[in-house]
Amino acid sequence: MSDLTADRFAETLPSSERRVRINGRAAQALETGRMRLMITGVVFALAFVTVGGRLVDATVLQSGVEPRLPSAVTGSAPTGTRAEITDRDGTILATTLSVASLYADPALILDPIEAADKLVTILPELDYANLVEDLAGDGRFVWIKRGLTPTQHYELNRLGIPGIAFQTEEQRIYPMGPLTSHIVGFTDIDGRGLAGIERYFNEQLMVGGEPLALSIDMRIQSLVRDELAANIEEFQAIGGAGIVMDVNTGEVLAMVSMPDFNPYEPATVPPETRFNRATLGVYEMGSTFKILNTAMALETGVVDMDDGFDATNPIRVGRFTINDDHPKARWLSVPEIFMYSSNIGSVQMAMAAGTPVQQEFMSRMGMLDPSPIEVPEVADPIIPDPWREINTMTIAFGHGMAVSSMQLVSAVSATVNGGILHDATLLRHDPGEELVGTRVISEQVSDQMRRLMRLVVVGGTGGNADAAGYIVGGKTGTAEKAVGGGYDRHALMSSFIAAFPMTDPQYVVFIMLDEPKGNESTYGYETGGWVAAPVVRRVIEQMAPMVGIPPIDEENPEVREALYVDLNSRVPLEGRLASYMN
Repeated sequence: MSDLTADRFAETLPSSERRVRINGRAAQALETGRMRLMITGVVFALAFVTVGGRLVDATVLQSGVEPRLPSAVTGSAPTGTRAEITDRDGTILATTLSVASLYADPALILDPIEAADKLVTILPELDYANLVEDLAGDGRFVWIKRGLTPTQHYELNRLGIPGIAFQTEEQRIYPMGPLTSHIVGFTDIDGRGLAGIERYFNEQLMVGGEPLALSIDMRIQSLVRDELAANIEEFQAIGGAGIVMDVNTGEVLAMVSMPDFNPYEPATVPPETRFNRATLGVYEMGSTFKILNTAMALETGVVDMDDGFDATNPIRVGRFTINDDHPKARWLSVPEIFMYSSNIGSVQMAMAAGTPVQQEFMSRMGMLDPSPIEVPEVADPIIPDPWREINTMTIAFGHGMAVSSMQLVSAVSATVNGGILHDATLLRHDPGEELVGTRVISEQVSDQMRRLMRLVVVGGTGGNADAAGYIVGGKTGTAEKAVGGGYDRHALMSSFIAAFPMTDPQYVVFIMLDEPKGNESTYGYETGGWVAAPVVRRVIEQMAPMVGIPPIDEENPEVREALYVDLNSRVPLEGRLASYMN
């Protein structure tokens, strides 16, 4: 029966029966509509779930970065924000910021030449020919410029070039620039440490978290750098180094190597500029080594403070002659040998101790192993092998063994702090932290060495380091550089190492100039007492108030007593040198 016939038939039925039929048809229609709505709802729900899942992946799982770029970066890159590096007071030395980087999809570039023409107007440093080649390539991704400045980002965005887009990345920022370049180091463009603290603590920094607090005090770091740079310029030196260490903890408050460099462009810096003279350079330290030589002789008991040696004549060993730069040509007491920096007297003290004793003592003081300082740029010392008696003699006055500036600073800190050697460190010690050190000399010998170092400043070769009120003690060092199996008399390493205040030493300050040239102000001299000691004085005068050390009355009887040295000697000792002297 057709629908029309059925309808007409229904009209002939009684009204009650007709209502039942109509209601049945309505119910069927409602059920069909409900089913269609359910199906539509399920479809929309699935669509929303799919879109929602993509949004979660894009915003949560991908940390809100822009769309992923297949094969954009190869290798293992940091997975989180790299931790900051700060100085001891929280000043930021390295941090990470989000920056825009520019890339292209060559398949979407309509006109590579036109696009390149526009890009170089804003990024003139780009190689035009290479840029055109990249934009015309067959790939789907190519970096154009990473680490854009905000201005570059804005101007490039205005160009509206199809196929050109931006990717948000993290870039390492060094607020102090060259000032801490040899300490902090730098990372590559993908955030992997390549030098300095950045490399040494790379894994720890990549994890993120709390800032890495260094021992550096930026006030002192800046002071040392400024004073050293000015002196390098004045004396036309090729470089230099400066270190300040807390003698009671081993913490390094300043470490400067000159020249320094821009950590944002390390690839453009010559290797000699990136060379760290404070830790990687090893040098024959000259007369600063007499601090260790004298401490050894006193510690082992081969001499006392009132002993003496004959420094009348030079020492001849085979074809070599050992002279004094400022000969007194007489018997010298042990304090005079140190004060006047007598090579002849120092050699006799070393020979009285003997080669095995010297080897053991140098090992004890950390001279035979590289410094444990936390940078990868650390060199092994150069040690004589075999260690003959002639080596024992030359090492007594700082030749024949090459060590780093940091090794020397650590050893001198132990010499003046009561005799405890602490590892040099670039990490800040927390207040109250228990420090582990090694006793290397007695408190008595440490006290004697403080008196002798003060004597050098008030009566010897270190007068230019005397900072009034701060009781400075120290030792000059001037060494000819080893060149081609010999020594160049006109290429000197001139240095001064000091501690203050000598009544209770807190800090060691070391300054070294590489190949300085004397001028009118130094009467042509280019030795440590003339070119390095004045820098030490200026550093101490300025840093002492910063670290809370007040001036001391040098005429106070207690101070004078604490630093008194009797220059007289008993009958001079007969050393082990007779068979070598003519």
